[in-house]
Amino acid sequence: MLEWLNKPLYGDVTWLSLIIAAFIFFTAIVLSKVMVVQLRRTFKEKMGQENLELLTKIVSYGILVIAVLWIMPTLGLEPSGLMVAGGIVGLAVGFASQSIIGNLISGLFLMGERPVKLGDQIMIGDHRGFVEDINIISMAIRTLDGLYVRIPNETVFTSSITNFSLNPVRRLDLDIGIRYSDDADKAIKIIKNLVEEHSLTMVNPPPFVFVDNLGDSSVDIVARIWTPTSEWYTVQRELLWKIKIAIEAEGIQIPFPQRVVWYGPEDG
Repeated sequence: MLEWLNKPLYGDVTWLSLIIAAFIFFTAIVLSKVMVVQLRRTFKEKMGQENLELLTKIVSYGILVIAVLWIMPTLGLEPSGLMVAGGIVGLAVGFASQSIIGNLISGLFLMGERPVKLGDQIMIGDHRGFVEDINIISMAIRTLDGLYVRIPNETVFTSSITNFSLNPVRRLDLDIGIRYSDDADKAIKIIKNLVEEHSLTMVNPPPFVFVDNLGDSSVDIVARIWTPTSEWYTVQRELLWKIKIAIEAEGIQIPFPQRVVWYGPEDG
């Protein structure tokens, strides 16, 4: 009853070959749609809409091209000549676009690993700023002085990335120098009270104020504080000013750099 499946249509191609080819192509269509849906779910918050659509089209068409190359021998078509010609063209294009392909692959890895996201404050090499855009070729950041910097993904992927926004809390160290003639215990108490009274400093981990160094011109006090990452600069700015006003009101001064020079008798 199924003998008709082996009936030749043309050459060595039978009805069974045609059914197998149709099944493979239909499966490839379903697989491509599933992959598109999965990619959109995975990367919808990691990359822009235009770049996401480009990525899904590349994956979808790539699956269909592989399926077509797979079923061509089943349909009696020999893809070897086409593949040789395509290979030569692909090799030439590959050498010409080596950096683009490297950036593309690095971009896919970065989107999967997700070390940064839009709005994060990061530092890559000498560049520090806020992430403005992440796409499959490059990353754009806005520096702290308002400059736009585009960094190729291959550079991003092979560089150390410091993300200042990833952790919800961040440590802040304030360095305050006082004169040797001033009361260090009094200064520490003033600074500690100001730190504990500030609404944006954390109780746990607790703040720690201590003499860190006996410098050439000053006794160096460090206030080590933990604060929400989003408020780090605000706390730094406010506390430095409050500490200056408070210790000066108590007669404690921040000294200028100074050096004592001794003159001895002239030789001879």
